[in-house]
Amino acid sequence: MAFINENFMLENEIAKHLYHDFAKDMPIYDYHCHLDPKQISDNVKCDNIAELWLSGDHYKWRAMRAQGIEEKYITGDAEPLEKFKKWAEALENSIGNPLYHWSQLELKMYFNIDDLLTSDNAEEIYHRANDYLKEHQVTTQSLISNSNVNLICTTDNPTDDLAYHDAIKAQDDFKTVVLPAFRPDDVFKVGEPAFLEFVQKLERTTHNIENATQFVEALNQRIQYFHDKGGRLADHGLEEIHFENYTTQEIETIFTKALNKEDISTHEQFQFQTFMLNALSKAYYERGWVMQIHFGAIRNNNTKMFEQVGRDAGFDSIRDQNNLAYHLNATLDMMEKENHLPKTILYNLNPIYNDIVGSTIANFQTEPGIQSKVQHGAGWWFNDTKRGMLRQMSSLADQGLLMHFVGMLTDSRSFISYSRHDYFRRILSTFIGDLVEKGEIPNDDRLLQKMIENICYNNAYHYFKLIKED
Repeated sequence: MAFINENFMLENEIAKHLYHDFAKDMPIYDYHCHLDPKQISDNVKCDNIAELWLSGDHYKWRAMRAQGIEEKYITGDAEPLEKFKKWAEALENSIGNPLYHWSQLELKMYFNIDDLLTSDNAEEIYHRANDYLKEHQVTTQSLISNSNVNLICTTDNPTDDLAYHDAIKAQDDFKTVVLPAFRPDDVFKVGEPAFLEFVQKLERTTHNIENATQFVEALNQRIQYFHDKGGRLADHGLEEIHFENYTTQEIETIFTKALNKEDISTHEQFQFQTFMLNALSKAYYERGWVMQIHFGAIRNNNTKMFEQVGRDAGFDSIRDQNNLAYHLNATLDMMEKENHLPKTILYNLNPIYNDIVGSTIANFQTEPGIQSKVQHGAGWWFNDTKRGMLRQMSSLADQGLLMHFVGMLTDSRSFISYSRHDYFRRILSTFIGDLVEKGEIPNDDRLLQKMIENICYNNAYHYFKLIKED
């Protein structure tokens, strides 16, 4: 029997029933990813598995470095076949890492290859996979369509012109809805060169910016631009969550210091983060958007490799933080008191904070008619594993309503990462099936179908309200 078979990771009979009868064929609602809209718009032809699999994939890069593989085969200029062979060498030693499961799932789902990839058969599988890509004329759009993806939200800079989204929308033969999502990370980098560069770029896109008030006005203008293009989500990548009281004058002083390249204290950075989250959340609430916050990463930790290969190349870690519960609750409370807390999804990278996030979101489920308005997002990045998914779902079930969980997303730059939804659905089915077998959940088919289908698709569909189906 093939390693990836129909009952892969389905550990009991109820799990098999839940997956095959309810989860497997649900469409995919990928409300947060990092796919390139240009590649979608251009319907790029995919003719080499090494490029499709290894380009930009820092998950695989980390495993290859742990295998002791030279950097030229990872981010360097080695030939595609040589890179693929080196990846195969790392993969056969990655048993226990979700990369092993993901990669074998991808070979099965996208190339119809059941053989386990090893260093011995790497060249053979490389050619078989490339032959498959050419024979089936595989493109970025066909990969999306064949993965049963109904919606994609990309991740876009506030100054992007979104021209590729316009082009995608004009393509009548491509049915997946692709929408932009507002990602203003640089607004929180006050005192850093990236902040000033962003202000200057925002000026060129909007109007003259001489103070914090004009800065917020310019951001509002761009939020409305995204809104007019169909965008209804924002996302923020923060290292830590901090709440610090501020006055309007203090914010204006901080902004002026930033424009003048003067030193900004840590306290002032936290004040400015609080101010920006408050201002942005108001803009989102007024337009009915969903605000996402990913927090807890410490990035680019290897200085030597940063200087060699640049940022976001696989040298990131989980961050810890003091007094998170206070800062997180105070931040949401600020928005709630001012009546502009939008629908919000919180993703914590450090799993020790699962129950802090779970108990926090329960404090702000106060808007009638919205089920679980503030969500505990799916296991993210280092938690995108069986153990991480189970911890997040168990915590959510303990602290809130698992029935309303908006479920899985890819958070990926890869066009073949939709196998992660299948992986999640198998884990979800076993998680629920195990609780049923233990007598902790009723063996009620109507109830179980509702839960599985809600988490796999229906909750996201109703929560985001981004597409309409017949």
